[in-house]
Order: sequence, then C-alpha cells, then structure tokens
Amino acid sequence: MTTFISHSPAETEALGESWGRAAERGLVIGLSGELGAGKTQLVKGLARGLGIAARVHSPTFTLVNEYSGGRLRLSHLDLYRLESREQIIGAGLEECLQSDGVAVIEWAERWFGEVSGSPARYRQVMIQIVCERERQITYEDFGA
Repeated sequence: MTTFISHSPAETEALGESWGRAAERGLVIGLSGELGAGKTQLVKGLARGLGIAARVHSPTFTLVNEYSGGRLRLSHLDLYRLESREQIIGAGLEECLQSDGVAVIEWAERWFGEVSGSPARYRQVMIQIVCERERQITYEDFGA
C-alpha cells in the first residue's frame, strides 16, 4: 500500500497525471472518499496523463462520462446516486469494465465492497481530507 500526501488540488492532479501516463488497457481505478475529497480532481489529472484534452467533470447525474481522443479511452463513473450493487448492474454499468481503455469509478465501494469482488486489474484508492487543502491518498494495486 502506498500513501501520498497532497498539499493542493494541483498536486492531486499531478498524481493522477502520472497514473494516466503509466496506465494500461483494462485498468480499473476505484475511488473512495467523502464529498469534496478530490476524487474528480484526481480523474482530471488522469485524463491529462492519457492525453485527453476534453474538460473532465463529475458524472454524478449522468452516471458515466466517456472521454476519447487520448492514448486510451476513459470511462468515468460516479455511483453516488446508486445505493446497491443490484442498481449498478441494472443500470448496465458492467460494460464499462470490459472497455479497451481505463475505467475510474467514484464511490467504488458501492459496487465492489471488499477487494474480493474487484476486477482483474484494479487500483483501490482512498482519499481522506486532512485539512482544507491537504489530502491523504492511499492506494494499492491488485491483479495482473
């Protein structure tokens, strides 16, 4: 498990950008953390690292935003409005995990629970608010 302390939104984006540069096809990143923790900020950097020029925003009301034009396609899911695994599957979101790109899932614990239910190549990320501008980002990779 790795821990990174971010002192600003720019540092959070820079971490995401480094992940985007290194990302391989089929990677699923599960993000957990309270509202305002910086989950979408991390995704903005990830998109930049993938070479995606589009403006990234939270898909809270649409459930999924798809971004192309970069090295790999990015599927950005937000499960905040869904309460159970059954609702998630019923919404047809499983196909996003079968993508030829990268999938990032905010509120991933609502889908996978513990790591045992996660995809083959999975990065589990927890973002905790330390203070107004500081975040503790803890992550661990599982699978191939």
